[in-house]
Amino acid sequence: MKKIIYIAAQMFICCMVLSGCDKYLDVEPKGKQLLKTTNDYDLWLNSQVLTTETTSDNIMNYMTDNIDLQNVNTPPTTLSELIYTWAPQFTTDVNTPTYLWGEHYRRISLFNTVLLGIDAAQGGTASQKSSIKAEALLGRAHSYFYLVNEYAKPYNAASATTDLAVPYITSDDVSQKTPARSTAAEIYQHIIEDINTAIPNLPADNSNARFRGSKAAAYSILARVYLYRREYAEAQRYAELALANTRATMIDYTNSASFPTTTNVVSHPDVIYGRASVAVGLPLTAELKNMFATNDARRTVLYYNWAGTARGATLFYAAAVTPAFQLTNSGTTVQEMHLIAAEGAARSSNLSVALAHLNEVRRNRYTGTNRDYNSTDPDAVFTEILAERRRELPFHGLRWFDMRRFDTENRMPTVTRTNAQNVVIATLEPHSSKYTLQVPIQVLAFNPDMIQNP
Repeated sequence: MKKIIYIAAQMFICCMVLSGCDKYLDVEPKGKQLLKTTNDYDLWLNSQVLTTETTSDNIMNYMTDNIDLQNVNTPPTTLSELIYTWAPQFTTDVNTPTYLWGEHYRRISLFNTVLLGIDAAQGGTASQKSSIKAEALLGRAHSYFYLVNEYAKPYNAASATTDLAVPYITSDDVSQKTPARSTAAEIYQHIIEDINTAIPNLPADNSNARFRGSKAAAYSILARVYLYRREYAEAQRYAELALANTRATMIDYTNSASFPTTTNVVSHPDVIYGRASVAVGLPLTAELKNMFATNDARRTVLYYNWAGTARGATLFYAAAVTPAFQLTNSGTTVQEMHLIAAEGAARSSNLSVALAHLNEVRRNRYTGTNRDYNSTDPDAVFTEILAERRRELPFHGLRWFDMRRFDTENRMPTVTRTNAQNVVIATLEPHSSKYTLQVPIQVLAFNPDMIQNP
């Protein structure tokens, strides 16, 4: 029988039961139900796998035009090299984990466990159960947002009803038959419906645990969803709703006294919906490095060896310069919402609103007496907003998605990879099929009739 490919989900759950769940739950003898009470399910949502992105989730950083790797084998052999050169598959071994696909479906399985069991849980009020269910709906939608932006073509309203995405799974039973790949339109519909269903029952504030759901968190994910659907007015609307409903505040990089004292990034004050991730030691391209002005505080707060002039000498490596920022939040933040709202406003030629949002970010990033950007040229304002977005979110797992949507708007040039001898080893052409990941071969091994991407 075909199996749903939540790669390593069963192994993960077993590991949690044997070694990790005692932090949250009492482990019962084999054959007993692990989750019984409403409190059990509430604590289940604190699971580290649901709140922390693994290193494999950050492999998308290696696909982008922000990284410059020099020492790449010819042909590429390691995981990072294969990803960096946009290889169709990241491995030829069907027994290895499915990076990205497997990570997201693992989380979906755990959120489905909550959705399927919470109503029958012992204890707790109806309101508590509704809130927990709402958080699980938001978390599941967030995972499907990643899947549809990795394994479906960049969103195009004209073809979304036929563009294949991923299977839509609502079960936590990995022995069930895998459904066929849903279309991009169907997956996005599920995402939007789940979040809108969740919003009325989500808490108003998640300041005590920013990796948990809230109304602002839901609005912030909807802002992302509509941004990558290229429905920019809606993206702006939801970004502004997120800002209006959150207690999160931006961190001023120009004032070290305002820096957090904890390395727990999901507890930082700028977080709306936190997901801790590891993105360290990544060498910058000269193009990205040249985008930073001399009074940009991010140069010395987040980057190691900024003064280095050799190719690849400057690294995104906050742990070496500002330990509090050693982890990256791949979840949503105040600054991301301002930049989404700014882009939406700029695209509708509302320059005053666009500049207001843009300058909220700049005042916390640039030194000097005048930190604002001012222009009456719509094209200049729009270009600056996109540049600021790239400077602010280079290694947060979003640049690859931005490249995909910009490519549909004819804004992406050819991206070229060269080795240490400046020999071209790979290229990513405009409108290349490489902008859409292939279904992992491990998935096809269990589902041979699943349609593969080009």
